[in-house]
Amino acid sequence: MKIKHLKNIIIVSFGFLLLFTAYGGLQALQSSLNPEKGLGVASLSVVYGCLILSSLFLPPIIIKKIGCKWTIVVSMCCYITYSIGNFKPNWYSLLITSAILGIGGGPLWASKCTYLTINGIKYAQQTGKEKMDIVNQYFGLFFLIYQSSGIWGNLISSLVLNQNPNKVVLNNTSYSYCGANNCPTSEAELSNTTSGVSDSLRYTLMGIYTGSGVIAVLLIVIFLDQIDLSEEQKEENYDNPTICNSLLGTIRQLKDIRQCLLIPLTMFSGFQQGFLSSDYTKAYVTCTLGIHFVGYVMICFGATNSISSMVFGKLSQYTGRIALFMLAAAISVSCIIALLLWNPNPNQFAVFFIFPALWSISDAICQTLLNAFYGVLFDDHKEAAFANYRLWESLGFVIAFAYSNLLCVCVKLYVVLSMLLIGMILYLVVEYLEYMKNNGQDTNAVIMTESTNVQNMTNG
Repeated sequence: MKIKHLKNIIIVSFGFLLLFTAYGGLQALQSSLNPEKGLGVASLSVVYGCLILSSLFLPPIIIKKIGCKWTIVVSMCCYITYSIGNFKPNWYSLLITSAILGIGGGPLWASKCTYLTINGIKYAQQTGKEKMDIVNQYFGLFFLIYQSSGIWGNLISSLVLNQNPNKVVLNNTSYSYCGANNCPTSEAELSNTTSGVSDSLRYTLMGIYTGSGVIAVLLIVIFLDQIDLSEEQKEENYDNPTICNSLLGTIRQLKDIRQCLLIPLTMFSGFQQGFLSSDYTKAYVTCTLGIHFVGYVMICFGATNSISSMVFGKLSQYTGRIALFMLAAAISVSCIIALLLWNPNPNQFAVFFIFPALWSISDAICQTLLNAFYGVLFDDHKEAAFANYRLWESLGFVIAFAYSNLLCVCVKLYVVLSMLLIGMILYLVVEYLEYMKNNGQDTNAVIMTESTNVQNMTNG
């Protein structure tokens, strides 16, 4: 039984690894690969804007109609279109494929989270182990494998783009406008900006990414087991799923005060990843070292994130969530302050890798533990809860990408810092509410036991 559960978790993880090897590599390159009038960043805004809508309407209804496995398959096909759209990017092809990807994103992540959580809870029930510990371990294993996509996707882009004879470095005569001082360029400068990547190299890169996505779909179709959701459906009030019921279920989840309090921290995850993949890669790496170094820098992020996800997923059962979330917050605050003060220069080559490595530790803790926290905290309404998770994280991405071409980097860093502080404060409130709830239950149990004992003594 354990082998069957573990096999399914590994299949899901490797499917996401292959799929996001393509999408993750493309996302990290968009601001530098398609800079004309902000096309690349605009496409990412469309992706996460549509992802918000799909998170609101689609996950519960699709999961209940076709199950977690086939929801993952269909959603993965949506992601493949984005790689195809990047073969010949223009405002029509790229934005249309971005919208298709975004529509598939909500069901993809909700079905993945539901699949892992149900498997974890079922295995915990069969073995008598703590649900939270098993679910944490499953998400830790998933993110260990999935986050390594940052290694392979960026390694592929670096190896391909490193063959480019026109290795363009923005502002290569002066670095005073790189880093926190980087601000949106004028329309005249922006219109003259090109990625410097030849068509042949672009076709090679997109061909590899498209093939990776196709293999991911085949892996899920052939090897992943479908899970029975009949018992889960009986527990929830979605016996006749419709778009209206799906929307109401996602919105109804917001009646839970704990869900509302977790929104800022969930959005911070989107803000942080959006800044790293868009602003850090463009304002710090491309501006100073060149686009061909973006992949190598993001490999550092992916490798550290992958290892950290597994480590902290296991470590959480010994330290608890709060200590690890506080560690993640401390790392992120330190990185933000340092990025505000640092003036990037090619002579400080190692520093460009230190920041993504540190930030990946914070991201690994937040992603792994927050996903698991959602799964256990909202056990009775998992699809709606994970739809909310993806919705609010996507909103963070949308806002981060939307103001990418409007604000200076220093302002963006202050925005990320503000979201972090607000999110951590409200997260601690949720932990306090859960502590009081559980403590109250324990107290009531003691009172009931003592009352029963007194009654028995009286009767005796």
